[in-house]
Amino acid sequence: MIAALAAVPAYPGDFFFGADLSYVNEMESCGAVYRENGKPRDPFELFAERGANLVRVRLWNDADWTAFSDLPDVKRTISRARAQNMKVLLDFHYSDEWADGDKQIIPKAWAGIEPTDKLARTLYDFTLGTLLELHGEGLLPELVQVGNETNPEIMRGPDDGKEPINWDRNATLLNAGIRAVRDAAKQSGTPIRVMLHIAQPEYVLPWFEAAWKAGVREFDQVGISYYRRWSSEDFDGLAQTIREMKKHYPFAEVLLVETAYPWTLESADEAANLLNENTLIEGYPATIAGQSAYLADLTQLVIDAGGVGLVYWEPAWVSTSCTTRWGQGSHWENATFFDFKNGNEVLPSIDFMKREYRSRSRGGPR
Repeated sequence: MIAALAAVPAYPGDFFFGADLSYVNEMESCGAVYRENGKPRDPFELFAERGANLVRVRLWNDADWTAFSDLPDVKRTISRARAQNMKVLLDFHYSDEWADGDKQIIPKAWAGIEPTDKLARTLYDFTLGTLLELHGEGLLPELVQVGNETNPEIMRGPDDGKEPINWDRNATLLNAGIRAVRDAAKQSGTPIRVMLHIAQPEYVLPWFEAAWKAGVREFDQVGISYYRRWSSEDFDGLAQTIREMKKHYPFAEVLLVETAYPWTLESADEAANLLNENTLIEGYPATIAGQSAYLADLTQLVIDAGGVGLVYWEPAWVSTSCTTRWGQGSHWENATFFDFKNGNEVLPSIDFMKREYRSRSRGGPR
């Protein structure tokens, strides 16, 4: 276990303490109430008070199976983040459903668009139009992901996602998204950082090497997902990946943009928990203390390795009477920051963002 020694104040000015709060609007519509000391709290306000300075939010193209994570819902989330003075990371999935390290399914409205240059123009127009619409309402994000966990080739058919990456096509599409963000920044007069995001550290270096060779170079940030259940790397392997990325791409900031850890192995509903025994790391039990220690030690690791942020994935995806595509309730309630055994009382794990961490250098806080 990595020692989390208190030496310098937390909240370094250039470190992102983030939370993906994409589910909050939906959970509240399903009756969820988040509490502190037994009293209802606005979760955005609660996270800001506890140290979050960044909210991540996903955007699907046309998810007709849900009323959420479309542009109106994203606007509401960004508005709530802005009200608490938190920055925003907008996560374009470029899909009508979950895009992840196993699948990148093209939006149904774009499925017949050929050739690649025409599809790239469609992606560009969608990205630019979305960002300019947000800018027009004072909601332009500071950070933008061009794709979510883009380990496979982006925007493929549902049956060909396992095919080898065609890097000519993949680079054309990724560069179209990047160019759209750059143009949105120019037209709005507002800087926006471009992030590319890969799931699990063992895939990061080879993916970026291939992307660079194919001409994908205009990125500012590298986002990494780290869940021990799906990764072959331990903490040391993750730290080495961050260091190597900083070595090979010194212009780019590296963020751990998704991670989570269970505080219990119990469940509040019939929806199977995604994080269970197979995600546990020795020294970090599935307890509130274990979750807290995991986050404190992982934050220190990211700082030591040269990273600039840690974003917790869906800490407010609590159990409700609503359903997912796979069951009633939540598949994540045991990895949130809210105690379903106690009326969704906020857990002390959330306070990892206000802890003190060692600086990477001796010159002051990181």
